[in-house]
Amino acid sequence: MSYFDAASAAPLHPVARQALLASLDEGWADPSRLYREGRRARMLLDAAREATAEAVGCRPDELVFTPSGTRAVHTGVAGALAGRRRIGNHLIVSSVEHSSVLHSADMFEAGGGSVTQVPVLRTGAVTVESYEEALRPDTALACLQSANHEVGTEQPVAAVAEACRAAGVPLLVDAAQSLGWGPVEGGWSVLTGSAHKWGGPSGVGVLVVRKGVRFAAQGPVDERESGRAAGFENLPAIVAAAASLRAVRAEAAQEAERLRELTERIRARVPQLVPDVEVVGDPDRRLPGIVTFSCLYVDGEALLHALDQEGFSVSSGSSCTSSTLTPSHVLRAMGVLTEGNVRVSLPAGVAEEDVERFLSVLPRTVAGVREKLGAPAPTTVVRAEELVVDALGKRCPIPVIELAKVIGDVPVGGTVRVLSDDEAARLDIPAWCEMREQEYVGEEPADRGSAYVVRRLS
Repeated sequence: MSYFDAASAAPLHPVARQALLASLDEGWADPSRLYREGRRARMLLDAAREATAEAVGCRPDELVFTPSGTRAVHTGVAGALAGRRRIGNHLIVSSVEHSSVLHSADMFEAGGGSVTQVPVLRTGAVTVESYEEALRPDTALACLQSANHEVGTEQPVAAVAEACRAAGVPLLVDAAQSLGWGPVEGGWSVLTGSAHKWGGPSGVGVLVVRKGVRFAAQGPVDERESGRAAGFENLPAIVAAAASLRAVRAEAAQEAERLRELTERIRARVPQLVPDVEVVGDPDRRLPGIVTFSCLYVDGEALLHALDQEGFSVSSGSSCTSSTLTPSHVLRAMGVLTEGNVRVSLPAGVAEEDVERFLSVLPRTVAGVREKLGAPAPTTVVRAEELVVDALGKRCPIPVIELAKVIGDVPVGGTVRVLSDDEAARLDIPAWCEMREQEYVGEEPADRGSAYVVRRLS
């Protein structure tokens, strides 16, 4: 079995395993106690904090450990907003942030706050100008991920942080995907991370609040972790997280170069091997091990199951499946196809032959899924100036498949009107037009659902 989903959770690093087992024997006591066992536990906790702070690029007293990366985000957003309540009630986030950031924004908005979602380019990156335009006198906090978890695109954090600094607004950076590769550059104010993303154990998050940033922890607090993460510290996991971060950083430069070559191989060869595929995300400014591509006329869930049967564990960049029917907010914001997406995120140490085997298996796997879904035949016959496709009651990706089947049945300049009540069609039909170089005329009301009009250009 080849595990290609390291962006969700990286395999436990051998150093993390060793540190975890050792600290189970040495770090079980309460680090707040003054007796011998407590002092030993405190030494382990302090050493883990210093090592992690060195890797992050902050002071040890600026960093606390939380029960998860999600908790770190929730605590960081809520605390920064509360600390600047007198400044204003406005929050800025990008439209491709991790769900933990967007859930925090939803909660803030439900409580009376104002939220601006900054759009992204088709590569998944924000522009500095878009953040500058979103900044207001009452902006309390801005959030921006260091790199996207679905497509790997790196964000211009340093430049956005400078724009926020000039406006007197703190910037919170979700660095979960990138901390294993290196520190986040720039003048950020708050930073979060998650150990299971870099090969540490799950259940350990990192929250950094720079000195001078107004911060008011919300909810019940106690004396632990500067009052920002209540409850008994999971010391063995924290020690293992710190040890693994140091270990992966020592290997990062060499491994990044190797993984970039492998993902570049996937990026180049998949469109050659599989017809009607678009590789998404920034081709240059991206994390070393992540590559995502969209396959036309393919259901993402069906493709993932088929690849799993072939021995490959991958994830879908889209949640547009028969189980949820909800398109990925990241892909939707990018304006790319939300059906048939595959995210390959290679773990450290992955074998080159496993990547080659994936590339050999993928074409027939995609072809098999397309055949089951009734993908369009390669030849068509011109018949009418306008055709109507009734795709009512049919779910992603069937409306796009039906459109592709008949687009050749109208002459150049003719139109196809697709009737659909599937929410994903509103995203996928324009994305299909972009990929196939056809004109998306627009959406019109219909008796049921909507009518999506496409004009044939070639």
